[in-house]
Amino acid sequence: MTENVVIKEKPLVSISIPVLNEEGNLRALYARLAVVAAKMQERCDLEFVFSDNHSSDETWAILSELARDDRRIKAIRFSKNFGFQRSILANYLHTRGDAVMQIDADLQDPPEMLEAFFDMWQQGHQVVYGIRRSRPENVFISSFRRFGYWFIDKLSEHPIPRDVGDFRLIDRKVIDSLAKIRSPNPYLRGMIAGLGFAQTGVAYDRDARIAGQSKFNVARLIRLGMTAVLNHSTVPLRAASFLGGVILAASLLGAIYYLVFRILDPELPQGLASIHILVLFGIGLNAFLLGIIGEYLLRIYLILRAEPIAIVERSLNFRASEIKL
Repeated sequence: MTENVVIKEKPLVSISIPVLNEEGNLRALYARLAVVAAKMQERCDLEFVFSDNHSSDETWAILSELARDDRRIKAIRFSKNFGFQRSILANYLHTRGDAVMQIDADLQDPPEMLEAFFDMWQQGHQVVYGIRRSRPENVFISSFRRFGYWFIDKLSEHPIPRDVGDFRLIDRKVIDSLAKIRSPNPYLRGMIAGLGFAQTGVAYDRDARIAGQSKFNVARLIRLGMTAVLNHSTVPLRAASFLGGVILAASLLGAIYYLVFRILDPELPQGLASIHILVLFGIGLNAFLLGIIGEYLLRIYLILRAEPIAIVERSLNFRASEIKL
């Protein structure tokens, strides 16, 4: 009697790599990815998907050279800089893997952790993220980041892991779920955290950047933090209502207090300066609260405008039918 033997195909894992002016890191990154691929070849197949956010250096030329020699390398180049988070999301949508590991090109996050991420994925976790145990940067920036992670997590409607960047492995089901969300300014850490699924973290020590400059200064970190809060929290809107109620109550108490003293002392000074201060305070507070409401209205407007996540200008090792933007 002959038994039917089912041969299970090896899973395909896509390595998603968003790049912007990373000419100094690409060859070193590819060399390490090739070593990882050779080590993992018995367990999975790999493809390397790059998204070039309209680099102005030799990044695209180097990717073209690497893609000629290795068909596992695929790349798309955008028509302009669409922002880091949108670059990642567009990259995800062009992967084919059963799981997708996202890594930056600066080699601060070690590609060799694919093996640990892959093991956790095989155990049933659909999101595996790297937790930054330490990172080589000055105390001010490090403290600022930690405060930002804490602040975003506290205000968010759902828990967002702290000390976690975009170094992660996610299941194809997570990619499919992300594709259904319409967000003109995505904050992927929050989006993925809010989707649910089985999630876990792996602690690691972040390395120093080998070449090039970091694209994230304090201003961009603040902008990213604002996106995170406004995308994943209604606290600012509720705070606006709360502050409005507090100011209204204080105004009523102040009016009662003034009337009582006016009755007791008819010669009480008019208090012109204090009135001016109160008026200016009220105008400033109204402008601040309207600004919060305006930020939410802007996001609604951008959703209704329905702009594409990104526009692909060129591609490497993709068929025309595989370009989704």
